Amino acid sequence: MSDEKNDKDRRGIQSVEVGGQLLRALAHHGHPMALKDLARAAGMAPAKAHPYLVSFGKLGLIEQDPASGRYGLGPLALQLGLIALQQTDPVRIATPMIAELAQRLGLTIGIAVWGTRGPTFVRLEESPAAIHVNMRHGTVASLTDTASGRLFGAYRPADEVRALFEQERLLGKLERPRLAPGTPAAPAPTSWKEFERALAEVRRHGMSRTEGAVVDGISAMSAPVFDHAGAMVLAVTAIGPSGALDTQWDGPVAQALRECADRITQRLGGRPPVPVRRAA
Repeated sequence: MSDEKNDKDRRGIQSVEVGGQLLRALAHHGHPMALKDLARAAGMAPAKAHPYLVSFGKLGLIEQDPASGRYGLGPLALQLGLIALQQTDPVRIATPMIAELAQRLGLTIGIAVWGTRGPTFVRLEESPAAIHVNMRHGTVASLTDTASGRLFGAYRPADEVRALFEQERLLGKLERPRLAPGTPAAPAPTSWKEFERALAEVRRHGMSRTEGAVVDGISAMSAPVFDHAGAMVLAVTAIGPSGALDTQWDGPVAQALRECADRITQRLGGRPPVPVRRAA
């Protein structure tokens, strides 16, 4: 009886779902479309599509260009999209995804954002197997020596990144994950030009990796999440023993991280950034 009740609760209005395919097609193609092309993309005949478009036009969900006759998304669709973006929390969306990823890969998965001191971990999903790395929420990652840091360095504005690079070089170190007290810190970065070459490699592969850069025997890979403006908002990072974490660019860990980051980006209505000229 309860299953029957749940089916009734989930029952929608079929005509709304059918008409929604037209809105989905417009959103997917991203540009105004002629009636016949729009109807074909939605899997229906033009005669069937036209009444839906009339109703959507009255609501402001679509509008028709009077000169070309093409249909595009209307002002109400724009308002709904902007409100959805304002209500979207990247960390909230990503958190359940990294929990599943940590279990599947058997690695610790973290989410880092760009904070006032640089890349900062705000969520950590521990590996099923214990990894003795002293990390917690609020840990600030090294810009130059960590996978998350290099990833943000590759996609944040160059002047902002260079300022943090110089600060880190002066201080010699930031708060970093350690195996135990007294673990030697990674070598200090040498020059901006050398670091920029490393960032170019990150952009070429679309993700970053480190192998024992901060602590011996610990590797990491990180993939970016972008918002609707093409700005990087999150780094999804896998951390684990070097012997268990395959850091090949086309390996299973890299593929799983990319897929996870891409799903979060899609949920945010995001897109990869347009390439920009980096500071010399």
